[in-house]
Amino acid sequence: MDLNVFREGIKIDENNTNAFMKLMYKSAVGRFLLKPVTAVWVSKASRIFLDSRFSKPMIEKYVREYNIDLSQCEKSSFKSFNDFFTRKLKTGYRDFDMTPSVLCSPCDCKLTVYKIDEDSVFNIKDVSYTIAELLKSNKLSKKYKDGWCFIYRLSPNDYHRYSYIDNGVKTRNCYINGVLHTVQPIAVNRIKVFKQNCREFCMLKTENFGDVIQIEVGALCVGKISNLHEKHRYKRGEEKGMFEFGGSTIIQLFEKDTVMPDSDIFMNTIDSKETPIKLGEHIGKKL
Repeated sequence: MDLNVFREGIKIDENNTNAFMKLMYKSAVGRFLLKPVTAVWVSKASRIFLDSRFSKPMIEKYVREYNIDLSQCEKSSFKSFNDFFTRKLKTGYRDFDMTPSVLCSPCDCKLTVYKIDEDSVFNIKDVSYTIAELLKSNKLSKKYKDGWCFIYRLSPNDYHRYSYIDNGVKTRNCYINGVLHTVQPIAVNRIKVFKQNCREFCMLKTENFGDVIQIEVGALCVGKISNLHEKHRYKRGEEKGMFEFGGSTIIQLFEKDTVMPDSDIFMNTIDSKETPIKLGEHIGKKL
């Protein structure tokens, strides 16, 4: 893309949230019901249905509602809704810029970026997170003070496969148990969703961007985070994994003086806007 083009952000507007989510997160009755609704077993039960042939009738309506172009997919016939949702695109529809100094997005998303302060804290609206809370590790927390936090929010209509951002070596996956709140702004702006939700993280020892922590965060109706590898030597743009149905989030933590996010993305974040991004699109540069 032309790096001089300013990408317009989308205002983070809770009024666009559906009625069910408003009930859950903005009413006393909904808050009372949150505990059972966000329990992991609820999403796992949903997944059993979405993995079955009985979920196939949902596909046609979903394609119409989100204007999904099935001609881009490797196949056009699916055995279940989740088979459709985790569909793979043909070569050429999500290409990485292979320039070593270019930081590309690992996924389709709505992107925001936040500076991590000297206390290893970043703030989303009125919600503060410490890196130690996210990773359950004080040692790792210190490594990322004064760095950057990139938050990639995937909506249901996004492509739900994600890729490695550079050549390098990854550590084993570390799973942290929790609940499954929605990752829509109505929840993120009120409670510590990323601290409470089930999540899985690893360290990506990259050739060009330092030691990057990548965290995949599950969400309501997402009963499974499917990473393809444990310890693994990877290539830039290689597929890393996928989410099953629903919204979900990827968080990446970068050390101090390793990357600089594109100015339009940072300015959109300051203006309480998310920047729509496709997998492989330029989002920053190596320092």
